[in-house]
Amino acid sequence: MSDFFVTNPFSEEDLSKIRVSGQSKKLRGEFVQALKKYHEVLGIADSQSSQLEKFSNPDCLAVVTGQQLGVYGGPLFTIYKTITTIVLAKKLEKKLNKPVVPVFWLADEDHDFEEIASIGIPGQDSLHKISLQQEGNGHPVSDQFVMGSIRDFADEVKNELFDTDFSEDLWSILNKCYQEGFSHVEAFAKLMNSIFSEEGLLIVGSNFDALKELVKDVFIKSITDADSIQNALENQSVKLEEEFHRQVIVGESNLFLIDEEKGRVKLDRNGKVWNAGDLTFDEGKLISMIDSNPSKFSPNVFLRPVVQDVLIPNLGYVAGPGELAYYAQMKELYPVFELEMPTIFPRLSATLIENGIERIMTKLPFEMCSYNQRIEDLEATYVAHSNSNDVDGLFREWKEKLEETVDGPLSQIKTIDPTLEGMVGKVVSSFSNELDKLKGRVFRSIKQQEQTQLNRIARIKSQLFPDGLQERSVSPVYFMNKYGTDIWIKLLKDFEDDEIDLSTHHIIKL
Repeated sequence: MSDFFVTNPFSEEDLSKIRVSGQSKKLRGEFVQALKKYHEVLGIADSQSSQLEKFSNPDCLAVVTGQQLGVYGGPLFTIYKTITTIVLAKKLEKKLNKPVVPVFWLADEDHDFEEIASIGIPGQDSLHKISLQQEGNGHPVSDQFVMGSIRDFADEVKNELFDTDFSEDLWSILNKCYQEGFSHVEAFAKLMNSIFSEEGLLIVGSNFDALKELVKDVFIKSITDADSIQNALENQSVKLEEEFHRQVIVGESNLFLIDEEKGRVKLDRNGKVWNAGDLTFDEGKLISMIDSNPSKFSPNVFLRPVVQDVLIPNLGYVAGPGELAYYAQMKELYPVFELEMPTIFPRLSATLIENGIERIMTKLPFEMCSYNQRIEDLEATYVAHSNSNDVDGLFREWKEKLEETVDGPLSQIKTIDPTLEGMVGKVVSSFSNELDKLKGRVFRSIKQQEQTQLNRIARIKSQLFPDGLQERSVSPVYFMNKYGTDIWIKLLKDFEDDEIDLSTHHIIKL
């Protein structure tokens, strides 16, 4: 793994030797001032003041994570990333004897609205997906506003949730954060802040004019050093392909142009000529545009971490599986920008098991991981397992006896009329087919008798593996409604008390 990462995140020795790229005092001061203004725009300035004060300390370092601005907080793994980041920041603060701030980097440059506009709520037998009926416009999601359709969306979510002692508190928070007229970045930032601000989480993003101004040199370098950047990424990606696969295709450009009409448009190049759709620029013109108006430009998946690490003294980034893979493509990119690659930590991975689900799991013959199979396969396996009579064996033996009894009659019929041999075969084949149909009827009868258990199987699957892994498809809102809006802080405290193990998948019983 040392070919792809500079630090082993599971090595205490490596963690004690972490180096961070230097951030000038001037840049630190300018960044803090710009971030204060950004927090005012997001409506979270007051709650972030103590974190910013801590961050203003020139010795302060950071552990960073980030995610798209999913409606109502996105899937569970967004919460798990944040918990991991806070726990690691506190751990490293003690280890290094320096202030360390947990940072959530808002993916406020992303323009894929469809990816953020739905959530999943587990039902009795399947995952209910609810989509926000709002079209994206190609611009960064952070520049798009919550529309009146949020009311219908909220009503649909409410209809999927049972009323509990915690429902009123939950909807008070969601309705306060997701108001018509707020931008999606405001709404998401307010929600994350309402959950985690007391744990010292600092909210950061880059789609803000004052912050873009601080990283325009990164944008310019991505133009002037485009060949070196492409070679660094491609060489590392080829190396990764020998062991794994490349997560992201390397292009000739790592920058987008934000056009007033067309939205966020990828820049492409042909030598020194650059194109954004039907717009064409020479290198000098493009550099001049960046220098005078950097807010019109946006980094891609490779350049975003560079922007992040220029602005933040980053000890480590908490990444999901896909991010881990594309960070492995980036090791040689950091030196191009005279940066140290941060330690890449895998995020907490977990499945939450409710008490009612755990109870009915004990009545079924499956290991937990088995529920990742198709529901049809689970049902067939259970029916076969639960049948006290060996139905397959019964019909197999019946067919074998049928075949054994054919030889005698067939020999006699052939002596009477050889042309009837084919008809005998058809009769036997027809009888065999009828046996198969009968076996199916027997299995269906068993299935009807076992319907209660089959309903339990469907319920367990919808909770644990509703659409793949639970953490990738279920909204945190579901658990906040049932167990309280403070459930994630309680979980965080549990991991603070017990060393968080990021090398394994956790089974957490509620």
